Amino acid sequence: MVRVVVVGAGVIGLTCAVRLAESGFDTHVLARDLPPETTSAVAAALWYPYRAAPRDAVTRWSARTYAELVKLAAEAPASGVRVVPGVELLAAFGDGAAPEGPWWRDAVGSLVPVRDPAPGRPWGWRLDLPVADMSVYLGWLSARLTAAGGTLTRVWLPELPNAGLVVNCSGLAARSLASDDGVYPVRGQVVRVGQVGVTEWLLDQGEPARPLYVVPRLHDVIVGGTADEGNWSTTAEPTTAAELLSRASVFVPELRSAPILGHRVGLRPARAQVRVEFCPHPGGAAGGVVHCYGHGGAGVTLSWGCADDVLAMVEELSRAS
Repeated sequence: MVRVVVVGAGVIGLTCAVRLAESGFDTHVLARDLPPETTSAVAAALWYPYRAAPRDAVTRWSARTYAELVKLAAEAPASGVRVVPGVELLAAFGDGAAPEGPWWRDAVGSLVPVRDPAPGRPWGWRLDLPVADMSVYLGWLSARLTAAGGTLTRVWLPELPNAGLVVNCSGLAARSLASDDGVYPVRGQVVRVGQVGVTEWLLDQGEPARPLYVVPRLHDVIVGGTADEGNWSTTAEPTTAAELLSRASVFVPELRSAPILGHRVGLRPARAQVRVEFCPHPGGAAGGVVHCYGHGGAGVTLSWGCADDVLAMVEELSRAS
């Protein structure tokens, strides 16, 4: 059995590890942060190709993941994945005509333009999208990995292993582990409130510099978020939280009575383009590194599609070795 080391235990690392382990590889995840401590644990995890490029690859990865998550929602409710209806609010268009479909249109099923979906928003898209409750989903992925014979170990790595087959899913840590200064944080703050009867997700694109989303889960609702480039702070700011709730309540009035359950901050690992590629080890050691990082705000959205590409690369490398 061919051994593979996966570095990183966020949703990308775990998903790649599950694909590898279930395909017969001796898979071991090494990570400084365990799944509940990762940026993935903070995510509202609404399927949406946010801050990820290039568009052609992202659309392909997103479509594959969309299909997988819809399947999980139907066949594995214990995964914490559900398909939820909702609307994306759009800014005004000059001629008042209905907007064309988004660039990722081919990745989803039915998408219907709607007129005047909310105050101040003349157009929107209505569609059903998968939502993963990360307080459940990350644990479910970990259990699936273990069931397939894989392992997950907390360890701090000063550098990537320099021999054997390695999959680098280290997110922001790729700045040092892969010597990639092109990876940078995009800070996102969210508020978790009690579930007060919110049944649909909402995403407001009316002010692109100020993203706003409301994502209902079974027992709570996630309200976010911010997109502060280059900000490394993981401390929640009370004024930001108050502003998020105030803005969200304009579109979802039920939130005005929702009790606040907590505040979280995550640092999205942004990059000009998602990196999914193979590099040989320095010095020509056997094996090599398959890099898979830089997913921005679309880790869940791209996870299964990227994992399939990683699996294909590892299979090719194992045959060549």
